[in-house]
Amino acid sequence: MDAPLVALIAGEASGDILGAGLMEALRARYPGARFIGVGGEEMTAAGLSSLFPMEKLSVMGITEVIAHLPELLRLRKQLIHFLLAQQPDVVIGIDSPDFTLPIARRLHERGLKTVHYVSPSVWAWRQGRIKGIKRSIDLMLCLLPFEARFYEQHQVPVAFVGHPLADRVPLDTDTAAARQTLELDADAKIVAVLPGSRGGEVGQLMPPFLEAMVQLHGKRPELHFVIPAVNSARREQIQSMLDAHPGLPVTLVDGQSRTVMAAADVILMASGTATLEGLLVGKPMVVGYRVGKVTYAIASRLVKSEFVSLPNLLCREAMVPELIQEDLTPAAIVRSVGEWLDNPEQANALKARFRAVHEQLRGGASEKAAAAVTGLLEQG
Repeated sequence: MDAPLVALIAGEASGDILGAGLMEALRARYPGARFIGVGGEEMTAAGLSSLFPMEKLSVMGITEVIAHLPELLRLRKQLIHFLLAQQPDVVIGIDSPDFTLPIARRLHERGLKTVHYVSPSVWAWRQGRIKGIKRSIDLMLCLLPFEARFYEQHQVPVAFVGHPLADRVPLDTDTAAARQTLELDADAKIVAVLPGSRGGEVGQLMPPFLEAMVQLHGKRPELHFVIPAVNSARREQIQSMLDAHPGLPVTLVDGQSRTVMAAADVILMASGTATLEGLLVGKPMVVGYRVGKVTYAIASRLVKSEFVSLPNLLCREAMVPELIQEDLTPAAIVRSVGEWLDNPEQANALKARFRAVHEQLRGGASEKAAAAVTGLLEQG
């Protein structure tokens, strides 16, 4: 196939970055390839002709989705009609599964080849979705190895491509350089504190995190705490809580979460994708998870996963403490952080294990994804 017509659909910034990398890798294989669909600035710069601005799809949260539902349904219908008319050689949905997978289903039923890039967390909860996914796609591209194993068990064609973040984060973390960038004492004992990126998450996690910080400061006055705030709203929210403890040695930083983690001796953090960055920079961590009681009651019935944090999922054992719901207490945090600080040999063993995972996830995710898509295209 000399010049395939490739359709890609991304709904948010992370998908736009993945899409652009995949497009460049596909163009290296097919210099005459043409790209259509929906993407943001990165994919447009890489040569995508976007049917409409990706920002129209970038809706977060249940209430926001409901408010925008008529518009989202209209855009989905428009996109399906457009792609059926264009008849691309392959359609690649990137993440945003609630938007992209129903499109894949419709197009697959009409004979188009379909790929989904970035698995939804179907291995962890609502596992029944695998049946619908199996009917919707010809190929799943997974970023993480345990996801690929799940699809193989359910006879869904899958390729493990690795995580692009693992290619961008150096294998060797320069802690001294990170501290210099943040203007922190080179010899300090530093605990990075990441209470999450959303207001509700910070509201749930910051109170026990902060009380633990106060207790840790009382026991270990040499500790210095560094908190990255993802935006100005989170900075104000966190600062308002810190104001109640003026004597606490804390540095509040705008963004730069990976640099903050690289500068730390130990990380105290919310469960989420940031825990993968903590693994990639090779730092011991304590992971906290807490949601509303009703949400937890529902979720705990649906979730099938043994762990909540990516480091434990990737290592397939309890490498880092997970303090979940009622177990997330200041006393438990103080104990868990203290164990990492007092046992450097244990922290070094963890770093070695994390490095092995980092190496497994490296190796050109975009190129591996392009190779898998090429295999599908060449099937005829």
